[in-house]
Amino acid sequence: MEIAVLVKPVPDAETRLRPDASGQELDPEGVKWVAAGYDESAIEQALLLRESAPGTTVRAFSYGPIARAEEVLRSAIALGCDAATSVEAPPGTPPDGLAVARALGLAVARHPASLVLCGKQAGDDESGIVGPAVAELLGLPDFGVAVNVRWEGGIERLSIQRSVEGGLEGVRVTLPALVSLQQAWNDPRTAKLPNILKSRKAPIERIPVADVAAAIAPSASLLARRVAFRLPPPRTGAKMIEYSSPDDAAQKLVRILREEAKVFP
Repeated sequence: MEIAVLVKPVPDAETRLRPDASGQELDPEGVKWVAAGYDESAIEQALLLRESAPGTTVRAFSYGPIARAEEVLRSAIALGCDAATSVEAPPGTPPDGLAVARALGLAVARHPASLVLCGKQAGDDESGIVGPAVAELLGLPDFGVAVNVRWEGGIERLSIQRSVEGGLEGVRVTLPALVSLQQAWNDPRTAKLPNILKSRKAPIERIPVADVAAAIAPSASLLARRVAFRLPPPRTGAKMIEYSSPDDAAQKLVRILREEAKVFP
């Protein structure tokens, strides 16, 4: 069987972001692109499932400009994914969740998978739309906020633990299905140097922009469009506290919070 993993490129958390000249988009110059955090959990879960089911293959899919999509796909290959497909975003296409889902749905349909895994949301827009939308487009049942996914007596059923308020919920799922990961039960693995070097030369399938444009055309009039991209204003009003000991610092901080900030009565 084949497992599909959807991976979104997002700016590395340590990258210094800035708007482009138009003030509507992120300036990509100098940005390091990495897989979204929850998508890393999806990759790890896919690899764990493959390890316990010989003959299973894992294919990673990513949508976006070729350079950034292939950057995260090569990282997925270095971690252990067997194959990768890059879905080329049409230039100037708004970052709309439904458009992304249509593009990824097109790609997954070309490589039918019994199980589709993805992160529950990406760290840049936090929308959480793409996974459920892909499931709807492919006619798959959707199970979200999973923290653990295991085979249930074979490769046709899954046992899923979902995070709910106050605890965990157990669900048994018959494949095919789409599962969105919140966090893998163990930390995602780290790629080894030999695998990183091999991934630089690994073939990556590309779905051309013409095919993608045709796939997202039905939602063209409904696309959400970004009107501005602004950084938060710089923080002001910081006050340094001079102190001679930790106790002295604590006493001065409490006094400032009570008398100046009026936090305490």
